[in-house]
Amino acid sequence: MRALVIVDVQNDFCEGGSLAVPGGANIAARISEFLEEHSGEYAAVVATRDWHVDPGPHFAAASDAEPDFEETWPVHCLAGTTGAELHPNLDEEYLDAQFLKGRYDASYSAFDGQLGDPDTIHPNAPEGTVGPYGATAAGAAAIEDDALTLDEWLSERDIDAITVVGIATDHCVQATVLDAVDAGYQTKVMTNLIVGVSEENSKAALDEMEDAGAQLCHWVHAVG
Repeated sequence: MRALVIVDVQNDFCEGGSLAVPGGANIAARISEFLEEHSGEYAAVVATRDWHVDPGPHFAAASDAEPDFEETWPVHCLAGTTGAELHPNLDEEYLDAQFLKGRYDASYSAFDGQLGDPDTIHPNAPEGTVGPYGATAAGAAAIEDDALTLDEWLSERDIDAITVVGIATDHCVQATVLDAVDAGYQTKVMTNLIVGVSEENSKAALDEMEDAGAQLCHWVHAVG
């Protein structure tokens, strides 16, 4: 069985966000169109989110330096904040689960994520903020200590194949695909439902994914 994995289609990675990838909002809308046509072909549809509290040197601000946009980045996707929300162009009604990653580390791959409940504020949720950047305490608590990883969740459902879409080709999409192949999943990448930071790096990332064993596919939108 196959699952669709939607990587990091979040406000901060789309136009107007703190780490915007040009074309991110359009990719969010196109993924929704794809889901409208094809969601029934998947045993599960899941989304991942960066969900940072204090990810150490992942944020350039941790060392009072300027981001190099390769290893260090502007503050983004703080747990429980608007920037960490899924982009409104992405239709959430199709989602079966969400996996949150990177509270206290970089965590590029979806396979670093744990099952979370990011949009529900429970009655006993902590108040205020945590960490040095303003993540909400309730957001930081959206992942239980024993929450399933993405791999565990997929395995419980006998899913052995995934298709990957989302943001960004040359970072979190690439890391997710390489981990999926390494974990033994039959892996496809929908090349016109992803967008990257750098055109050159994205081309290299796609080559590396294909060389690793992932299948590169192209969605043709139905007409009429």
